[in-house]
Amino acid sequence: MTVSQSLHPAGLPQPRAMLELIKPVTWFPPMWAYLCGVVSAGVPLSGHYFVVALGVILAGPIVCGMSQAANDWCDRHVDAINEPNRPIPSGRIPGRWGLYIALIMSVLALAVGWFLGPWGFGATVVGVLAAWAYSAEPVRLKKSGWWGPGLVGLSYEGLPWFTGAAVLSAGAPRLEIVIVAFLYAIGAHGIMTLNDFKALEGDRQTGVRSLPVVLGPDVAARLACIVMAVPQMLVISMLLVWGKPVHAGIVTLVLFAQFWAMKVLLSDPKGRAPWYNATGVTLYVSGMMVSAVALRNLGTF
Repeated sequence: MTVSQSLHPAGLPQPRAMLELIKPVTWFPPMWAYLCGVVSAGVPLSGHYFVVALGVILAGPIVCGMSQAANDWCDRHVDAINEPNRPIPSGRIPGRWGLYIALIMSVLALAVGWFLGPWGFGATVVGVLAAWAYSAEPVRLKKSGWWGPGLVGLSYEGLPWFTGAAVLSAGAPRLEIVIVAFLYAIGAHGIMTLNDFKALEGDRQTGVRSLPVVLGPDVAARLACIVMAVPQMLVISMLLVWGKPVHAGIVTLVLFAQFWAMKVLLSDPKGRAPWYNATGVTLYVSGMMVSAVALRNLGTF
């Protein structure tokens, strides 16, 4: 029996199930990255509170929430193996409501993005397309352990950061901002690789070639740590070049704390991955904001 056949064919989705579908716990990274972009732009917030608040809501509840709904719909067969209590395979989101919610939120994202000007709207279009390219056939970049996490890293960290800076600047962000945002987006590839550990068995059965499936948990975890650490080392180097030794020192301390967390992770990669995604990622995003403050004050001590 397929997952689609086992779902309740009629009825309305439960409100609590709809909230669970769009996974509020996942909203923080893009919201935080958008705020990093706002801070790094160096533009006074006075007169810009509306676009800041609207951008945060767009990045988190709307675009990220939409991407989670789209992913759950496209992953309903995988979730039936890994997480059968998820809203769609459990039937709490009946019929095709998961698809309808993702499509409605896609349209809502584009409508809200329009109010952020050409840069904000363009970034929203890219974000919506990226969400569907990650999850939906025939593209479904999620099948690749390299392209999938890379796309999510760019969408969750790089794109919101770029957008926040562009909206506040009313134009293309400075090169330094683009460089730092891109480096942190690359590092997020490692975070997303660790996130794939929770779906290891379902991915293996359904042909999703995540790095934990292809390389095994131990090697994938070590690679994820390297991918997270190297971009931060480059950020530290860039901050020193740009005359920001204090900020570079703080990011270095944050990275050393991550090294400790990585050591704990590598002692049991599969078991410790959820712990690291709470502990190590908090440290990672803390360094992002420190770097954003450094970019805001570039040219001063």
